[in-house]
Amino acid sequence: MDKEIRWVGSAYDDLLDFPVEVRRQAGFQLGRVQAGLEPDDWKSFDEMGAGTREIRIREAGGAFRVMYVAKFEEALYVLHCFQKKTQATSTQDRHIAETRYRAVVNGRKGRL
Repeated sequence: MDKEIRWVGSAYDDLLDFPVEVRRQAGFQLGRVQAGLEPDDWKSFDEMGAGTREIRIREAGGAFRVMYVAKFEEALYVLHCFQKKTQATSTQDRHIAETRYRAVVNGRKGRL
């Protein structure tokens, strides 16, 4: 049974701003994660929060990222979707992902 996807903040709207082919690839990779598989191209980002990962998608139009955490049994949380402008992940994108990760953890504490 696939995990539910829960979108945090503007992550879903940000994904919708991606080019069509990038959205299609992101959806396919998120489907793999929902099914308990690893994405084809990913990187760990535990410094954002334990279990945080980044799906990496490269297209002619640039590099796109989908940051998520799937370690919680109830859902796959998509924290942040963005296009990379430089080789390193920007401080702003890191801050967004960290803030949303903390919101997920704090929200879970209230429900458990």
